[in-house]
Amino acid sequence: MASPVTDLVPATSARLDARPALVQIAGAVGAWCPAVSPDGRCVAYVTDRSGIPRLEVASVDGAQVPVVLSQPDQEVVSVAWSPDGAWLAYLVSPGGSICAELHVVRPDGSEARLVAGHDPRATVFAGGWTGPGSYVCSIAPGNGPDADVVLVDVATGGCRTLARGGFLSVCAVSADGRTVLARRGPRGYRHVVAVDVATGTQRPVLAPDAPGGVASEDGRFAHDERAVYLRASLPGPLFADRAGLVEVPIGPDGPTGRGRTVLSRADADLDGYALRADGTVLAVWNVGGVSELVVHALSDGSPVRSIPLPDAVLPGWSLTPDGSTVIAELTGPTTPRSLWRLSLDGGAAAPLPSAGARPRRAGLVTPERYDYRAPDGMPLSGWLYTPRGAQAPNRTVVSFHGGPEGQERPVFNPLAQCLVAAGLTVFAPNVRGSGGFGRAFMTADDGAAREASFEDVRTTVDELVTAGIAVPGRIGAHGWSYGGYLALVALTRWPDLFAAGATLAGMSDLRTFFAGTEPWMAAASVTEYGDPVADREMLAAISPITALDRVTSPLLLAHGDRDTNVPVAESVQAHQELAALGSPCELLLLPGEGHTIVGRDHLVELSERVTAWFDRWL
Repeated sequence: MASPVTDLVPATSARLDARPALVQIAGAVGAWCPAVSPDGRCVAYVTDRSGIPRLEVASVDGAQVPVVLSQPDQEVVSVAWSPDGAWLAYLVSPGGSICAELHVVRPDGSEARLVAGHDPRATVFAGGWTGPGSYVCSIAPGNGPDADVVLVDVATGGCRTLARGGFLSVCAVSADGRTVLARRGPRGYRHVVAVDVATGTQRPVLAPDAPGGVASEDGRFAHDERAVYLRASLPGPLFADRAGLVEVPIGPDGPTGRGRTVLSRADADLDGYALRADGTVLAVWNVGGVSELVVHALSDGSPVRSIPLPDAVLPGWSLTPDGSTVIAELTGPTTPRSLWRLSLDGGAAAPLPSAGARPRRAGLVTPERYDYRAPDGMPLSGWLYTPRGAQAPNRTVVSFHGGPEGQERPVFNPLAQCLVAAGLTVFAPNVRGSGGFGRAFMTADDGAAREASFEDVRTTVDELVTAGIAVPGRIGAHGWSYGGYLALVALTRWPDLFAAGATLAGMSDLRTFFAGTEPWMAAASVTEYGDPVADREMLAAISPITALDRVTSPLLLAHGDRDTNVPVAESVQAHQELAALGSPCELLLLPGEGHTIVGRDHLVELSERVTAWFDRWL
């Protein structure tokens, strides 16, 4: 039974002997989002070595000391190098806000300026360079659900709208500038359209009844621009309806709407791809959460060679201009994100000297994949982190990922490793609705079907107890974003199942979430959760705020105070309601942080607080 509010652990206390390890784990430095210069000699990337994500440039051979090009107060999101090497375009999250700005800077640090996103309500989404001085991106103005494709002249700051009508996320622009490929549509049901710049006419690249026509996420023109290549969800049975690569010929009137499947695997989703000039395609496959890098023949999809990876997951990468080398962002359970040089011709992988792999940290554990089934037969899985030398069953925290289309993968998870360092077992499940296992599994929690994903929470706990992993009465629920919402749902639906909970940036009321989030986010989320008007009663029924009187376990609510994705009010209102009910709860607001916590001091503070919370209450 939970203790009274007055018995809560003070924010400044920590009963952990593992604090030095927690500081080291949570404060680990990473590097990500590599962009190779056109001459292949330098790489730009984002790193938090200074405490917040900043833009750096370093030489690939390590001869040049890394140079910081962003301003001290800029939180950098991503970077792209212009084709002539004269500019770097990078997105900035001002004060943690999701309303990103587009900035440019010369490689020597000169002429830095803001070129798009002057309106603080607007959100700029990354695109790509179409020429030496032209960058194409999508911009949501902030006063409606749409986003336009905009061409930015980085020298003058002039903007020209190329396409509008719907939420458009730019994929590519033809060499003659007459056609834009853009992704449009709500979450889980997006498809790539070809937009005629002169007329504004939009038409799906793939017909809705063609293989891959239901959902496509990315599009590229062939080198000769006689075809479009799409990463699209292909038809198949459950767990075999995976994302693959489809080629669509371009006729006199544009893409023909019908194509051929170039790449497909029944056991893996296509995470990313790059077309090479030699007639091959570089593919990154997601195999149950682990990355595989393979070169395929574009003609028939046959594998040419597999490229060994020095770590488990490849979230980002940049191909050198000659197509021979990949600068890869890699991470694994014991290694933060770091940059590696991978040869596609059989050479050995090597870390970048200035932004390369950090040594594996002593004491960290590698999780094991754990498979189980729901009562209705649905296969489920997750990653099990077990402290070294721990006796089973053990105190256990069930940690839910965000999305819900996200996927728990064997990446560097500082909070999971901090909990393990404090002696707790962690299980991170992929309940139905998670990505990486095919389209049917990912959409299995849409709308009214969300109740089934809730039941997967109970199934997960029952499995952990039955298998002798967890101890009844000593199980905690934790989650970020949608995972925080799922943890709140669990605490209201099964108050006796969890002894404590902690959430980060979770929704407490889907009705106020729709009313308070960015307009484009609200519009994109209707297919996921339901319509805020037509389905208002259903949204109320599945919102934790309507059942907080059932919560009996101590709850820690954490949130960045600049979050406008899941507005900070979602945690504040839950805390106020719980406090009024006399429930044991605490609220941790992280100043200047948005939906994702990126400042090192705040990451350490959050990890310490959550770890101390579960150590105390479990």
